[in-house]
Amino acid sequence: MTHTYDALWTWLRTGAWIEGATRLLLAVGIVVAAAIVARLVVRLLRRLRDRSRIGRPLIYIVEKLAGYALVIIGVFIGLSTLGINLTSLAVFAGAVGVGVGLGLQGVVREFVSGLVAIFDPFVNVGDFIELENGIRGEVTEVGPRATRIKTNDGLNVILPNSKLIETQVVNWTLKDGTRRIHVPFSVAYGVDKVRVRDVVLDAARAVAFTLPDTDSRKTQVWLTGFGDSSLNFELVVWPTVDAVRRPSAMHAAYTWAIEDALRGAAIEIPFPQLDLRVRSLFGREEDAGLRALGLQRGEPHVPATPAPGHPSPNDAADALIADAEEAARLKKAAEGA
Repeated sequence: MTHTYDALWTWLRTGAWIEGATRLLLAVGIVVAAAIVARLVVRLLRRLRDRSRIGRPLIYIVEKLAGYALVIIGVFIGLSTLGINLTSLAVFAGAVGVGVGLGLQGVVREFVSGLVAIFDPFVNVGDFIELENGIRGEVTEVGPRATRIKTNDGLNVILPNSKLIETQVVNWTLKDGTRRIHVPFSVAYGVDKVRVRDVVLDAARAVAFTLPDTDSRKTQVWLTGFGDSSLNFELVVWPTVDAVRRPSAMHAAYTWAIEDALRGAAIEIPFPQLDLRVRSLFGREEDAGLRALGLQRGEPHVPATPAPGHPSPNDAADALIADAEEAARLKKAAEGA
């Protein structure tokens, strides 16, 4: 015990502790400085990514790798400053690695999956995806453990990175491409199919986010089947990429436009009911039979046209148009900056 006290006293008296404390403070300072620099670099690259419309996935990869690399380099330099021989840690690191691999294999798995997701060309930050459980949203961040997906309802879904690369994912906006959507609707038996087609096509093309027809992408109306009391149709249409990012609102907007068009053309939309049809009443048919019963055929409904400067009653379409205008404004501001 006396020998230990003598050695400690000698160490304090010679001032060796000052050099050790200085190295420790310097090492801590290097690690802290590396972390600060990494954070600043990440913020700078994030601003560049937000303003850029091209190469955003590549910028995101550089952002993540730069953040990790700067912190790791700072830690190694800090250890070297303390006089620790990093090569002597190889055996120790191997032993510790086995324990970490067994105890933290889930964490390591998610971290590696995150690196794979960052370099994966099929799912990038900014893409609108749909998971197997039906959740749809925009990929906003790929972290070391999980990926954050923001839905159109403002919900943040935290998805383990391994799920992103191991399960089926539908990418609605891969390579900024649009997609064809199908909007089903029904009309009563006996209507003119060609008239239904023309009315619905005109309504769909009048929607602001419908893309113009090309040789490979055309707005069409298909007769898909025969229901119990209806002819079943589908509107097949190609919307803009901005509209694709909000599929529920897009579907609602087209449904509203179809109902307005059919009602305005006095085309009957069937619903479950039991109809008793009398084809002749005392030798009178159709309008003459209605007049004999004291009834008259109703006038066709014409949808109200919104006044100039006022929004239309189609809220879903207005929301999509407003989003597209805001995106165009931000893009113009970024290009100007």
